Amino acid sequence: MSTLSPDFAMATVAGVHGQRLEAFRAKEAARFEAARPRSRAALDAGAAPWLNGVPMHWMRDWPSPFPLVVKTAKGARLTDLDGHRLDDFCLGDTGSMFGHAPPAVARAIRRQARRGLTYMLPSKAALRAGALMSAHFGDFIWQMTLSATDANRNALRVARAITGRRKVLVFNGCYHGTLEDTMVELHAGQTVARAGLVGQGFDLVEGAVCVEFNDLEGVAAALSKGDVAAILTEPVMTNSCMVLPQPGFLDGLRALADAHGALLIIDETHTQSTRHGGYTGQHGLAPDIFVIGKCVAGGMPTALWGMTDAVAKRFQTYDAARPSGHSGMGTTLAGNPMQFACLEATLSEVATPEAFDHMNTGAARLAEGLRAAIAQAGLPWHVVRVGARVEFICAPGPLLNGSQAAAAHHPALEGAVHLGLLNRGCLIAPFHNMMLVSPVTTDRQIDRLIAAFTAVITELNGAIHA
Repeated sequence: MSTLSPDFAMATVAGVHGQRLEAFRAKEAARFEAARPRSRAALDAGAAPWLNGVPMHWMRDWPSPFPLVVKTAKGARLTDLDGHRLDDFCLGDTGSMFGHAPPAVARAIRRQARRGLTYMLPSKAALRAGALMSAHFGDFIWQMTLSATDANRNALRVARAITGRRKVLVFNGCYHGTLEDTMVELHAGQTVARAGLVGQGFDLVEGAVCVEFNDLEGVAAALSKGDVAAILTEPVMTNSCMVLPQPGFLDGLRALADAHGALLIIDETHTQSTRHGGYTGQHGLAPDIFVIGKCVAGGMPTALWGMTDAVAKRFQTYDAARPSGHSGMGTTLAGNPMQFACLEATLSEVATPEAFDHMNTGAARLAEGLRAAIAQAGLPWHVVRVGARVEFICAPGPLLNGSQAAAAHHPALEGAVHLGLLNRGCLIAPFHNMMLVSPVTTDRQIDRLIAAFTAVITELNGAIHA
């Protein structure tokens, strides 16, 4: 029985008729279930000890009737428990952007496993990795964490410590992991806590101010109050529908931060897809603090934050003068030798300029193919690419800010497209139509994704218009 409401059935969603969308979704859901009896049986047998049947709640965010159960993942290919081989363009939502288990990283894991997993002391690989980080991303003074959320948290603590200010300026619709300080949004022009936060224990507005991306006037007005310690931003918004910076916007942030005594923190956790050196290196940006995570160590949970020499000296002065006691920064397992072994292997052997050249060439091929399919279908959609990262957006573009990105997000339609692609052997990210091309993704895989996408939107866009 359809769950479609009468109003939705008669509506058009981003150029697709609601009735056809629901029929397609139901057909694809039944196809998915019929093709995966082993995955379904495994979940039925083993999911009960986990809250809502999964060990991490994001695993329920896929639009399939139940999650895939993975058997193996290698290169740019994933195989599920039922033997379906999928071309993987999700790649762990950037965590495996360089492919699953790169051979150099796998070798580093095996070697380090014989030497110990954690001991809260540096290894020789740690000392080498620091120089590699600076060679790749700029001459920063680095610290290691387990996740980009922690890296952003520590970066903000440093910014607050050395400026003596409380607030962080973030952009509406931003993504900086699950950092509480950034969980704010704009509502009727005012900064408010994001809807739906679980167990929020304090007023987030006391420590944050929210502005629209690409709005330098709004940034200037917020900074003029003199209570902002740092601007924290991605160079490209990636949390919903991707939003590119307008010409001069990022340089304007640098100038405004300097004029008002705030720091500029750039979070490259997603935009390291741009090219070797990330968006910052490609576009000559000059952050005070640089944050990177996810795939930087080839899939091993790792993130880093780096300060300029000037910021590091200011923090060292602050640190030497503060009372002794807990800093509130750090975790026991951060900086373990396994992280450094994988980081060194990734930076020296995997994330090479040649690898990024391959990724960018493939991503350009993918973006061109998706645009051609959309144009042929006559849909009011557009495609955005940042290096190896490609997204189709079910709305006209370009988008300018987080409010426009939220309005362009159509979960029912995007979920149906995702499920249709999955049933045709292509896995993309469940959250925001994101697709990544890795160093080991082939042209044949890209062409299969383009063909699957063309087939899906052609069926969705079919005779219901007549």
